Amino acid sequence: MSNQVKINLDSQMFDLATVILKIQQGEFMSIAGDESLLAQLPAGNWIGGTIPYFMDRDGGKVSREQLFVHTINGTQQHNPPRITVYDNNTIARIAQDAPPHGFTLLILPAASQVHLNYAQNAPEFANMFFTPIVGWISGFHLNDGSAAQVAFGPSGGVLISQQAVAIHVPLPDSQSANVSIINLFEEGAGPVIEFPTTDFSVKDCLIDGVPSSLADYIAGQGLDTRLPLVADYSGIKVNVSIQQIQTDTGRVELYAPVFKGVSYRFATPVPDYVQAFDQAVKKNDTANIAFSCNCILNFLYSELEGKKTGHITGPITFGEIAYQLLNQTLVYMTLNDVR
Repeated sequence: MSNQVKINLDSQMFDLATVILKIQQGEFMSIAGDESLLAQLPAGNWIGGTIPYFMDRDGGKVSREQLFVHTINGTQQHNPPRITVYDNNTIARIAQDAPPHGFTLLILPAASQVHLNYAQNAPEFANMFFTPIVGWISGFHLNDGSAAQVAFGPSGGVLISQQAVAIHVPLPDSQSANVSIINLFEEGAGPVIEFPTTDFSVKDCLIDGVPSSLADYIAGQGLDTRLPLVADYSGIKVNVSIQQIQTDTGRVELYAPVFKGVSYRFATPVPDYVQAFDQAVKKNDTANIAFSCNCILNFLYSELEGKKTGHITGPITFGEIAYQLLNQTLVYMTLNDVR
């Protein structure tokens, strides 16, 4: 066991030419970048997702000229990582496909059917929570309004918008992967809100048991829609972030689904995002971070461009995956020695 090569992930930004060279050298990678760059990448051992927002070592940045790369080092020829593409019919088997001892990196394109399926059903997938699954929801520059896409590296830079991609990484017995969530939000003291259906788009709800319109309640209370709805999912605080309110229909569009029968409250305000992130990071074990991602809403609302969040780096995303879909969180995975 002591002679086993350990897995580690090198996480940093590169220009296009460097990433092409790394692919040609056969390296296993997860790549985030603008679609114009991903489309130029050759076939190889990689998965990718579209996004131009990042947390680099120098701080938050928006870039269409660089790619953020998680390079998986220490892979062994006899038991290499496995790269898989999933559609709406096959995503339910992702946890079954995961290595018995290892982890999975998953990228889902925002607003796709496979995204909706995963958001609604992932906690019920077979073998879920047996092997760590982390990842993110791909997106686009907010000024573009284009479709979010992913790339299945073995096919080259062909971008797809209705499928998910994953890389399953076996670990040696001497290592273990652990997934952590930094969520700045707590349930507020307001009324309990429940919904009659599980959906990304809602109108009717119960507010302390009284039939109501969520949009009317938000407007009537003057609520800050930067604050998510928060619920307790089996001991984990899960956020549901508001995307927009359709004033003509009265529907509230969400970044993640609300679930029928679950009790939600609007979050307590966070006065200083950067300070809150710093304090939260210091309270967590971040010494052996191999992968991390942060939500686009945290990036925008806390004005993280040009600011650092400790030594945590990675893509800024339209949603985070820590087994299940999350919003307005920072997700990271550590690789630790087994003692």
